[in-house]
Parts: sequence; structure tokens; C-alpha cells
Amino acid sequence: MIRIPPPLSSSTSMAQTNNQELQENQSKDMDEGLALAMETMGKERERKRKKMREEGGLPLCQDPLDLLGRDLMLRVLNNLDARSVARCLVVSRSWNRVASSDLLWTSKCEELWHGKAHLPRLSLVRGVSKLDAYSLSVMDGKRTRIAKDDLCDHVWDFHFTKVAPEYWRNLDPYWKGNGPPMHRYFHQDGSQTADPDDKVWGGHECCYSIVTSMIGGGKIREHYVRINRWLPLAVSRKQDWSWEMSNNFYCYSSVPDAYKEGGTGPLFLVM
Repeated sequence: MIRIPPPLSSSTSMAQTNNQELQENQSKDMDEGLALAMETMGKERERKRKKMREEGGLPLCQDPLDLLGRDLMLRVLNNLDARSVARCLVVSRSWNRVASSDLLWTSKCEELWHGKAHLPRLSLVRGVSKLDAYSLSVMDGKRTRIAKDDLCDHVWDFHFTKVAPEYWRNLDPYWKGNGPPMHRYFHQDGSQTADPDDKVWGGHECCYSIVTSMIGGGKIREHYVRINRWLPLAVSRKQDWSWEMSNNFYCYSSVPDAYKEGGTGPLFLVM
């Protein structure tokens, strides 16, 4: 048998209706109170800002770029190191426009390039921004994999090492101290030459090759330069971005040529 609950009395129904209306009124009052509080807080903040402006001050939370303006901000950023300026690029769009200015990064590039033996060609391409030129220069300066353009663009000092035969060292101005160093030149056709009066060269034909072997993950396992069938030359990079190639008997060092217009080395970044 299904039991049907008895109908609510009129007094009970009226009480429920009054409670519902009371809850709705309380919620409405709370919303109005919150809105009034927010409005009051906004007016108070505006009053404080107005007072500070009248007294010659500005709110502490104001954007420094809005406070100083673009020109003064450029002067401030110019006193920071490149890493700190690079961090300013991600603050906001307006900061990015200022922090990426060629006016700012021109001086940063000059600081980076000062004292370097070679300037990378890819950073001096016409149309490249100074910010990109700086980034490309840093990446190329960390490169230890030599390219054909590196060999051919530079003049190379050549000398024998201490363990080389005495007969060779006696012909080498590096050890005798009786003249300028011997020079070697690499050419795009794969040949190598020397100065006409070089006593060591002897007029023999030379060709070179760059050997690079890779392992998993794109890592270099072996990288060297070989001339004819002689001992391979291990390749290293110095802090001033110059190159050195050597084995047990002789050594090549790239001659500084940062003065060359358009830079030197490969046009594209070599990893």
C-alpha cells in the first residue's frame, strides 16, 4: 500500500515562502555590499594616486617605461649587461619593443666583438637585426666544428712542434726567431698552398679534407682535418673565436681578421 503524505498546512507553506524570500534578500544585500566595498576601495586608491600626483609623486606600482619614457629607458638598459637586457624582452610587448632596439644592441654587439679574432659572416648579413646578430654571434662563437669556409677565409700561421725533427725546426722561423711565421692557405677547390719563398713547402701538391663522424643523437664522435695522407689535425676553438689545428708534429693557427668586411666563416649556422 502506498502512503500519500498529508498536504502541508497553510501556515507551514507560508513559513517556507518567507524563508526563501529572506535568503534571496540576504544574498542580494551581500552582492550590493560587495559591489559598494569594491567601489569604495577603487575611489580610495584613486584618491591616493591623485594626492601623490599633486605632491609630485607617482604610485609605486607604475610601469617604469611609462614613468621614464622610451629614450630614458634605453639609457637605463644600455647600462645593463646583455643577459639582463634579454630578460627585459619578455616583460611585455612595450618592453620588448624597447629592449630589442638596434640602438641598444649595436653597442652590445660592439662589446661582444671587441678583441675577437674573427667575426661570423652570418651575423653581418644585411637586414639582420642587431639583437639577432648578437645571438648568432654567441652561438657561432661556441661552435667547435670547423667548416670549409673557415679554412678558406683565414690565413693560417704554421709552425712545427717541439717534438718535430730538429731538421724541420731549423727551417722554421717560429723556432729560429729569424723572420715572420710561415703561412698556409686553403682553397675552395680542396688544395692548399704556401708563400713562394717558404723553405719547408718545397713546391709539393697538397689537398685537404674535413672528416666528421657522428653518433646517436647528433653528437660528434670524431672531427678533424687531414692534409694529404699525413697525420690528422685535431680542431679546437679559442676564447677569442680563433681556430687551432694540431697534431704531434705541427700546428696551424688562424690569423686574426676581424677587420674583414662582411665577416668570415659559413653563412648558415653550423651545429
